[in-house]
Amino acid sequence: MNALNTMKAMRIHEPGGRFQLDTLPLPTLLRPTDVLVQVKASGVVPNLRNVMSNYGERSYLTVPDLPAIYGLDTAGVVAEVGAAVTGIAPGDRVYINPGRSCGSCHACRMGEPTNCVAYTFQGYFGFGPRSKDIYKQYPYGGFGQYATAPADGLVKLPPAVSFEQAARFGYLGTAYSGLRKAGVAAGKTVLISGASGTLGLGAVQIARAMGAVKIFCVARNADLLERVRALDPERIRVFSHGSGNLGDWVRSETGGVGVDAVLDAIGPGAPHQVTLDCIGALRRGGRLVEVGAMNDPLPLNLHELMCSQISVLGSLWFSVGEGQDLAYMAAAGTLDLNVFDHHRYTLEQANEALADAEQRKGGFVNVVIVQ
Repeated sequence: MNALNTMKAMRIHEPGGRFQLDTLPLPTLLRPTDVLVQVKASGVVPNLRNVMSNYGERSYLTVPDLPAIYGLDTAGVVAEVGAAVTGIAPGDRVYINPGRSCGSCHACRMGEPTNCVAYTFQGYFGFGPRSKDIYKQYPYGGFGQYATAPADGLVKLPPAVSFEQAARFGYLGTAYSGLRKAGVAAGKTVLISGASGTLGLGAVQIARAMGAVKIFCVARNADLLERVRALDPERIRVFSHGSGNLGDWVRSETGGVGVDAVLDAIGPGAPHQVTLDCIGALRRGGRLVEVGAMNDPLPLNLHELMCSQISVLGSLWFSVGEGQDLAYMAAAGTLDLNVFDHHRYTLEQANEALADAEQRKGGFVNVVIVQ
C-alpha cells in the first residue's frame, strides 16, 4: 500500500486480546455529509477491557466485529469534508461525539437520537443488533490516526480546550446531561455520589459552573475527597461512605430540608444501599439521576416515592449541543478543565495506556493517547 494512502491503528484481533499495530487504507468518506478527522488525542476508558471481552456475553450490548479499532473519546483536526458539509472546514479543531443513530426510526424522527433502536458508540459498543450496521458505516475508533464521522456529530473546540481535555468529554458530557435532567441550576443543591471518580469529578466541576450553591460530594477515598473539597471550599462539602448516616448529614447541612438533586456516578459492583442512601437524602420533590451504571438490583418502595414525589431517572450519554455547551463554558472560564493530570501515551503504547487506566487512581487522572 502507498504510505500516503494508509494509516496506523491499534486493533484487537480476539476478544479481550492485546492491541496490535496494523497498517490500514486511509478512510474514505461514505457520504457527502461526512468528515475525515486526523486524530490528535483519544481518551482511554477504564472499562474498555470488559467491553472488548464482551463477545456474546450480554445480549443488550453489541460490540464491533473483529478485528476492531476501539477508542471512544476522540479529538483532532478536520482533514477533509464531504461535498455537502457546511459550517465545518479543514483545519477546524473538533471533538467527535461518538453517539450514532440510524436517523429514521421512530425515536430519531422524534428528535431523540439517544433512544434510537440502533444507538451505537463509535469505537466502543452499541445497544442492540442493529448496531452492526452502524459499525459498517463508522468503523473507526480513536486508536487510529484518522477517523470518519458525520458532520453533525462534531463539537467545535475553542483554543481554550486542549485535545487532551476534549478527550475527557465523554465523561463530562454524560455528567452535564445528567445534571440538566436533575434540574441543577443557580440556587440548587446537589449530591454527587462517586464524586472522586472519573465521572464524578467532572460532575463536580460542571455543577460549580451551573451555579449550584452547595455540592455534596460522597465517595470512599478520604484523601481524594479532600482534593475535591479544595476545589471550592465555600460550596463543596464531603462525606466518606461508612462514616455515618448520609441523609442525616445532608439535612444537617440544608436546614433539615434535604438536597434538591442527586447525580449517582458510582459504577457497576457498588452495593445498592449506597444509592438507596442517596435517595434518602433527597428533599420532597427531589430527583436522582443515574449515570454511573450501578447494576445491583435496587429495591424501591414506589408508594414512598410517590408520596414524596421523588423521581429516579436514567440518563445515557449527551447530545452534540450539550458537548458544545461544555466547550463554550470552558472558553468562558466558568468550567475549569485544568484540574486533570494527563497521563500521555503514544498510539503504539495503547496496551500500557489501558493498563494505567485500569488502576482507577481517581478522577484527577486522565489517561490519553496522543498523536
